[in-house]
Amino acid sequence: MSKKDSKASRKKDSQLVLRLDKDERDAFVELCKDMDTSAAREIRAFIRKFMKENG
Repeated sequence: MSKKDSKASRKKDSQLVLRLDKDERDAFVELCKDMDTSAAREIRAFIRKFMKENG
């Protein structure tokens, strides 16, 4: 299975709702844009790393 096929088979079908300060959220989203990434991508990466280290 190619990397592309693997991604397609892991369809994202769930959401996690977070409540945080608007200024903090806006600053995070802007920083992600400056780094040519998305907030969602970085949060998913954090979750995967956290699970790997602690799960």
